[in-house]
Amino acid sequence: MTDSPFSKSLTDSPTQDFTIDPRGDESRDPVGQASELEQKGDRPSLDDQPWVDLRRYDQSDFDRGQPGWMVILWWLVQAIVFPLSLHNMNSVRTGLLRLFGATVGKGVVIRPTARFTYPWKVAIGDYSWIGDDVVFYSLAPISLGCHCIVSQECYLCTGSHDIHDPQFKLQVAPIAIGNGAWVATDCFVASGVHIGANAVIGARSCVISDMPAGQVCHGSPCRPRRARQMREIS
Repeated sequence: MTDSPFSKSLTDSPTQDFTIDPRGDESRDPVGQASELEQKGDRPSLDDQPWVDLRRYDQSDFDRGQPGWMVILWWLVQAIVFPLSLHNMNSVRTGLLRLFGATVGKGVVIRPTARFTYPWKVAIGDYSWIGDDVVFYSLAPISLGCHCIVSQECYLCTGSHDIHDPQFKLQVAPIAIGNGAWVATDCFVASGVHIGANAVIGARSCVISDMPAGQVCHGSPCRPRRARQMREIS
């Protein structure tokens, strides 16, 4: 079994910055420029020798935290029991997570299609919500405070790779989300990121660095935009 997040890691891919000629010259639009580059032979090379040799990839020093039979048993339980449990059966799902070593507080809501790679590396505080199709790729610890929301289709990824290493060495780092924070729909949170208490991460943001507490943040890459203001409860 391997746990290599090849398709989920950060990459350093430069992009070509095309601009439209204000005079409306069709030859200056992005399609025209791309075609011109191709004709000149300036398209990026595809046939260079690879700088990595995946035959040498080795993650023998990675610690899953439990023996192989436990990992397989969890994956079976998650594949069968989780998605078949009724929508309101949160106590069943939180109970299974606790049985496999997760720390889960009271009043936690977890949807049936949420996924946890290694639950024994997950901690979720009281009254937090985990939405549909959220993935906790918990090669390293992932911790959520209390009253947190991680909305549907978010991906919390604690694994990456050393892009300077010819062996593409696995790198892992924990993710922590503070009390009262909301990570909105379809966000990517990278390894090593801390999201401060009561922060809001806007939908489809790519979070690759720490976000401060009490700020509304969004974008790709995600950046703080303004302070989060709360209304008084009458």
